[in-house]
Amino acid sequence: CKFYVNLMKTVNIYTDGACRGNPGIGGWGVLIEFGDTRKEYYGGELNTTNNQMELMAAIEGLKALKEPCNVNLTTDSKYVMQGITTWIANWKKNNWKSSSNKNVKNKDLWIELDKYVEIHNVKWSWVKGHSGHEQNEIADHLANKGIDTL
Repeated sequence: CKFYVNLMKTVNIYTDGACRGNPGIGGWGVLIEFGDTRKEYYGGELNTTNNQMELMAAIEGLKALKEPCNVNLTTDSKYVMQGITTWIANWKKNNWKSSSNKNVKNKDLWIELDKYVEIHNVKWSWVKGHSGHEQNEIADHLANKGIDTL
């Protein structure tokens, strides 16, 4: 219902993942902005990949929301951006198989991300990483903080 969507809060989420070694030690970072409020989240894993951390950042950002929202989610990951906006429909239709009939990599994370995308009205945007975009730089710093806390 369009009317209901317009009544929901609008939040901006900026996400980033980082890995030292790929696979290796990794971290994810999330910056959420709502009005004048900013919240920061981060975490890390000992044995992971950059793509897994990019996915975890988007998942954790959406998971942090306490109610359905209109979300402007900005990522510097073309993998996440293309996966969630283009590839996922066919993956789901083909029982989580890629176009080459192989199991989709990171299937468990894609399924979890899809679950949170269904709750919210998400508009996806891509920004070039390390290009001076203030919020993306903060998310990058948080992802590295996630690694440093391990």
